[in-house]
Amino acid sequence: MDSILDDHGQPINRLYNRKRLNDRAIDEMIGMARGIVADATVNHQEARVLLAWMVANVSFCEDWTVNSIYRRIHEMLIDGVLDADERQELLGILSAFSGASTLLARENMAAWFPLCQPPPVVEIPTMGFCLTGSFAYGPRRECEAVIEERGGRVEGYITKAVDYLVIGTFSSTDWAHTAYGRKIEKAVEYREKFGRPAIISEDLWADISFRM
Repeated sequence: MDSILDDHGQPINRLYNRKRLNDRAIDEMIGMARGIVADATVNHQEARVLLAWMVANVSFCEDWTVNSIYRRIHEMLIDGVLDADERQELLGILSAFSGASTLLARENMAAWFPLCQPPPVVEIPTMGFCLTGSFAYGPRRECEAVIEERGGRVEGYITKAVDYLVIGTFSSTDWAHTAYGRKIEKAVEYREKFGRPAIISEDLWADISFRM
């Protein structure tokens, strides 16, 4: 079968290009979200503009975090009103998604948007844990050793065997986007599809781990 060529006569890798377009659109959306929350408020017009942009630009996106945000904004605006509670919720969602809340507070702190709310009950023995980000407790290997010493399993990637994804207090320079990376993307996707893993903060993990 003949390859499809780009404008420069090179074969197009459709899967790679789709992922690249996804990443570009998400990064642009992060920039928009930061602009919206810069004044610490979100109004009805800003929400409508963002929703329209998402329809036009990320309708193809397979990122479950982005799709969750789209669904929530759509639900908020379906009655044509963005009330005070919805404005405050949307401010929190966009701040966390873009990392803006962390920039306004403590530089390079991990975003809170994907965390399970309310926080789940965390059990360590026999449970599978995956870690992402950088941890205030110490190097990743030391955190993994704590889990293993308490009878838990450590997984390097998000699979159906993972019960908890633990997000380190500090964001990682290796993350695909400013506020989150591939493990968080996959964990959000699996949580939507299969009901797990739970996504928890380092603080919650440490509170349980060091009380055992």
